[in-house]
Amino acid sequence: MALALGPRALAADYGLMAYDAIGSTNAEALAAVRGGARRSTWFVTTEQTAGRGRRSRAWIAPRGNLASSVLEVIDAAPSVAATLGFAAGVALERALREVSFEAAARGGARVDYTLKWPNDVLGNKHKLSGILLEAEALTGGGLAVVVGIGTNVVAAPEGTPHPATSLRALGVDIGAEDLFAALSDAWAECFGIWNNGRGFDEIRRLWLERAAGIGGPVSIQSGSSTVAGTFETLDAAGCMVIAAPSGRREAIAAGDVYFGAVASTGSK
Repeated sequence: MALALGPRALAADYGLMAYDAIGSTNAEALAAVRGGARRSTWFVTTEQTAGRGRRSRAWIAPRGNLASSVLEVIDAAPSVAATLGFAAGVALERALREVSFEAAARGGARVDYTLKWPNDVLGNKHKLSGILLEAEALTGGGLAVVVGIGTNVVAAPEGTPHPATSLRALGVDIGAEDLFAALSDAWAECFGIWNNGRGFDEIRRLWLERAAGIGGPVSIQSGSSTVAGTFETLDAAGCMVIAAPSGRREAIAAGDVYFGAVASTGSK
């Protein structure tokens, strides 16, 4: 079965560049931008050999996993563009629920999917997918944003900061092709809701409905600094708002997040 766009993505006139194997879908998308590409386009493969995650961590997708990047040209400031990561999380969680429902109907396992701030999707509390945004300003105005989404379909890496899993390990018997078709459709819908940042309030609401750790203890580590408290909400910029034991509230823009019992220790 070949990688193909879903019907809503086709109706929205998305392009598709599918590869048997490639170094990095994000790198291909950025190269296309530098070559003059401006059409909304997916760059996708089931084998990625040189992908990157947050903080330049390697994100390798062995044969059968899904590495996908979508290129969008938007009219928004970089700070607003950063909130597209939440739209991507909502879109992927929707796609995962759709294909998992179909798999469960065939006798597969049911999985609880949640969204981990700022850019991960969890399956039964284990990392299933990561999201990476990269952007370049365009001559004459506008911003080209590449949203990379890597999902463990058949295999998960070992030794990651947050324990990882795959759909196969969770008992969800689907292929990368089925997931990509559902993801491309869900993205077309969520990107429309986001609407150059004007619809982030709705994306934020949808994200919070599926947020991991909301209302519980959380620890955020950034370099040698650690902030701990209760995860309350997201603010209008997508920052994590936590309440310290003193009652003081703080908005966190970036960091590694730990929930529950490990929040007080920073254990991975």
